[in-house]
Amino acid sequence: MSTSFRALMGACAVGALATSAIAETTITVATVNNGDMIRMQSMMDDFNEKHPDIKVEWVTLEENVLRQRVTQDIATKGGQFDVMTIGMYEAPIWAANGWLVPMDDLSAEYDIDDILPAMRNGLSYEGTMYAAPFYGESSMVFYRTDLLEEAGLEMPAEPTWEFIREAAIAMTDKDNEIYGACLRGKAGWGDNMAFITSMANSFGARWFDENWQAQFDSPEWQEALTFYLDLMEEAGPPGASGNSFNENLTLFNQGKCGMWIDATVAASKLTDPNESVVADKVGYALAPHKDGVSKNGNWLWAWALGIPAGTQNEEAAKTFVEWATGTGYIEMVADKQGWANVPPGTRTSLYENPEYQKIPFAQVTLDSINSADPNNPTVDPVPYVGVQFAAIPEFAGIAGQVGQEFSAAVAGQQTAEEALEKAQDITSEEMEAAGY
Repeated sequence: MSTSFRALMGACAVGALATSAIAETTITVATVNNGDMIRMQSMMDDFNEKHPDIKVEWVTLEENVLRQRVTQDIATKGGQFDVMTIGMYEAPIWAANGWLVPMDDLSAEYDIDDILPAMRNGLSYEGTMYAAPFYGESSMVFYRTDLLEEAGLEMPAEPTWEFIREAAIAMTDKDNEIYGACLRGKAGWGDNMAFITSMANSFGARWFDENWQAQFDSPEWQEALTFYLDLMEEAGPPGASGNSFNENLTLFNQGKCGMWIDATVAASKLTDPNESVVADKVGYALAPHKDGVSKNGNWLWAWALGIPAGTQNEEAAKTFVEWATGTGYIEMVADKQGWANVPPGTRTSLYENPEYQKIPFAQVTLDSINSADPNNPTVDPVPYVGVQFAAIPEFAGIAGQVGQEFSAAVAGQQTAEEALEKAQDITSEEMEAAGY
């Protein structure tokens, strides 16, 4: 047998083994139980057809549980997941720890430069993107146009919190289960604290001063939290201390909310007649600001797909990430379910698309995203980056505890003063222990 023939046979054998190995590749994807992620799972026929050599198993979890599971897994190198749904808080911190695979070798067809700068920057560390955005969001006001009209009011494009309170009270009809203000009350750094922190920014409050001293004893925090609690008592639904995104989405779609201030990504669900009984009665406005204060109370976030360093299935994981976050996926959803249902907030090309520009919430979503400034999130200077969070490793644990105190205040178990005093003590002690 000639040397060249042996080499050829050897190469074929190696190729056959490689093909066999690829054919058996299974990746596990951890994701959040919201509408867009559920929709992605329903679109998997396309991925399976294009990549029959990769099997995808899903672990779909409630937001708080997802964060706990993926954080524990990546910190301990547990290896349970090949793709993790994470956000702007985790991506740069985990990248700095060497926990994530860099997204610096994606295909030219993927067109990483098409990703909106706000999303790319928020998911990057030292100029390299470490998670690919599936959808991006800010927050804005959703309101019932019919109820506002019946109240004799007109929504400004940039409402103040004072107007929001006036409108919420006017629209509330508790006897008929209509509540003027559906706001997050469920404890969690990404649940009630995302909303309350963003709102507090617009009142001039901040988590820390420039010396990393906790600021919950400030008059700005007192005013912001008191306003929030009063609004929830006057115009909020019962059991609000247990409500976050999904619960308030359900209430609004059932016709029980006059206004809801939350993630811009909810717009497609609220305007879907198959899901919402008020789909033709939804209006949009930028997140509120306090009269005399220039900061709006909106956040900036992306649910993104990251790959933990050390996975044995990096190539297959990247193949999946490119499929799920690429322009082809957006076009597929548009073709099958309409432009209103595509994952928003990630790509410049989407907002330049004439068909998408016809969607009534497209421009206000983009305006909301562009108005959020994670480098200057508050009125006064702060030492941290992040709008609804402070991008330091300790934040999640601290904000989780503070969120419990604020949720207890919503439930009527303590006053704003008591909740803020506990928040100040918790934050000061934890930051001191962490060496700030």
